[in-house]
Amino acid sequence: MYQLKYELQIKHFFYTDIVLKLVADNFHYVNMTTETKHFTPSEARKTLPLVKKIVKDILDTSREMRLVADEIGFMSGQSEITGESDPRLKKMVDEIEEFMKELEDIGCYFKDWNFTIGLVDFPSVIDGEEVFLCWKSDEDDILYYHKIESGYAGRKPIPEEYFGEK
Repeated sequence: MYQLKYELQIKHFFYTDIVLKLVADNFHYVNMTTETKHFTPSEARKTLPLVKKIVKDILDTSREMRLVADEIGFMSGQSEITGESDPRLKKMVDEIEEFMKELEDIGCYFKDWNFTIGLVDFPSVIDGEEVFLCWKSDEDDILYYHKIESGYAGRKPIPEEYFGEK
């Protein structure tokens, strides 16, 4: 069975967003190997009420982090904001990390590293190929998928025949 292996190495990238930087600096799920659960569209839909709540929590917390980081930076003149700058930021980073773990426990993955649209991918198989069912927070339902290598830009409608599967 397909094994999903990934290393989160965001610390090596240039940070333009305080939320991304703080989450990346404190993310603890490095070198984690998990067995991939493949969802049918119907199975993914059943998780959507919980996924929507978790994604809303991630987006709300990241917006709050930006406000706190702006406040800290403005008040202190700091050019570098870290999780140590304010205990509120550390708490929010820990909350976002926990929310992301909740999504992974369901079997799906938060893919919106800008923390703006709430993009989530669900591993699946369509036409014998491993793909991701793709949902974003402003959509009511899971209606799209994309090949693993094409990402969000390659989204296509899920073929209708896949919605009848259990």
